[in-house]
Amino acid sequence: DKFRVDSSFFTYQSFSYSMSAFLRGVSSWLRPKIVTPVVNHCLQAVRGMANQRHKKMIKLAKGYRGRANRCFTVAIQRVTKARQYAYRDRKVKKREFRALWIQRINAASRMYGLPYSILINKMVKTDIALNRKVLSELAITEPLSFKSVVEVAKLAKA
Repeated sequence: DKFRVDSSFFTYQSFSYSMSAFLRGVSSWLRPKIVTPVVNHCLQAVRGMANQRHKKMIKLAKGYRGRANRCFTVAIQRVTKARQYAYRDRKVKKREFRALWIQRINAASRMYGLPYSILINKMVKTDIALNRKVLSELAITEPLSFKSVVEVAKLAKA
């Protein structure tokens, strides 16, 4: 047959090539193989790079339970998940601190007869530009200063 191909046609330098390799292009399997002599210190350099990556990941996983602090593949998963939690919790931290400041301001302002929501509303009307963090610090460390802020806010017209 004119379409029958001898299998020895696909053998080159004791490597056997499949029909798909042949169909990809003659140049891909007829290209001369460049083989460089492997020296022992070259292997160590390549492995050294891998060792650095592994050691770095194991170091990041220090303190984890089970195989996560010893096994590279498990350490990658745990460190990746830990970084996801860290990214998420940086946002959660801001939310929680804002909620804490609001609770502190509310408790302190109710002592002077003004709930938090009304205090903030009256502060906006009187152009008092103190953020919640500063207000909560004032309420804790400088109660008289906080009282004067509340008194000024009370004077705002409804």
